[in-house]
Amino acid sequence: MTPKRLSCRLLPLYVASGLQGFMLWTPVEKLFMNEIGFDAAAVGVMAAAYAAVTPLAEIPSGILADRWSRRGVLMLANLALTVSVLIGALSANVTTYICGALLLGVYFALNSGTVDSIIYDATLEETGSSDLFTKLLGRARVVESVSLSASALAGGVLAALLSTRATYFLTLPFVLASVVALAWLREPHLHRQEARTSLRAHVALTFRTLTGRSRLLPVVLLAVLTGLITNMMFEFGPLWLVALSASPAAYGPFWAALVGTLGLGGFLAGRLRLERPLTRAGVILAMTAASVLLTLSHTFVVIALAQVVVALLAVVLGVHVSQLLHDAVPSNVRAGVSSGVGTFSWAAFLPVSLVFGVVSRDFGVFTAGWLIAVAALAIGAALVATVRPAAHLVPTLA
Repeated sequence: MTPKRLSCRLLPLYVASGLQGFMLWTPVEKLFMNEIGFDAAAVGVMAAAYAAVTPLAEIPSGILADRWSRRGVLMLANLALTVSVLIGALSANVTTYICGALLLGVYFALNSGTVDSIIYDATLEETGSSDLFTKLLGRARVVESVSLSASALAGGVLAALLSTRATYFLTLPFVLASVVALAWLREPHLHRQEARTSLRAHVALTFRTLTGRSRLLPVVLLAVLTGLITNMMFEFGPLWLVALSASPAAYGPFWAALVGTLGLGGFLAGRLRLERPLTRAGVILAMTAASVLLTLSHTFVVIALAQVVVALLAVVLGVHVSQLLHDAVPSNVRAGVSSGVGTFSWAAFLPVSLVFGVVSRDFGVFTAGWLIAVAALAIGAALVATVRPAAHLVPTLA
């Protein structure tokens, strides 16, 4: 059972996550982009644009969170999201929209790993162990998922009643309210208890932690691949609906189901024992089979279910690998290391998004789906290679 004090302490974070996740524009984004001149290749270029910006800001933002304030970095992230959505709302062409997407990349970078680090350290401070981390991180995913699902359904309706552009404007008050909610968060201070060292030493330890420990490398690889396939599903999933000429009314429920995997995956993550061989084998087979269906089936229901399965298992694996990663690193570089993993994921996503866009344009999205199948197979191999490392494999700052 979660201590009441810990639950109350994390409540502002959950509220902020819920408000931040109420993005009315996301279910109809591809429709809006089509209206202002995007084709499949341009979608790939846009994805590559923010995938290029995100890695540049990931590790610096993580180090900033470790040395300054994780709450402050989250507030900056939500402000970047606000400006990004505003630019999207005002866009009338591809170039302007991509400019907004660049700021979306900054948001992803600032947000990456920060929430996880806050929850992990708050759990340690209040309970003395990380046993409740998976449950509490799963709870955050559930809150975010409920918000995204509700906004997906509402966004589809509002787009039909008003316009796709209106959904961008109507999202802005919710994002700004999330900044206010974060002001009430009392962040943990474990990362400040270590002796303060120079920025150079801090950066060096962060990179040594990411790359210098052989037992941690399989965990980092699994985290990178999981982040890659998650980005692919949420960025390119709606393109199957476009290819199938699905009704605009289908986009809201489809997106609600897809983002609903964030909550269900967070719930299941604490209950699936991935250290068991049979469980690992089941996850690998299910993800691979579902990804292959994306290349073979032309039925809307089958495609939608396959995408939900891939996204759901990716979320489960994401929570699992987050536990492994945080258990293996000290608090004073926790956000930086987590952001570093995000950097690697976005660096991998950049070329993949360009290739996916070009293949989709020239050969169709079903052929491009083989890239997702290959990513699923790679995740299976990485999961087999991953063993749970002992806590604190790396040294803290002296």
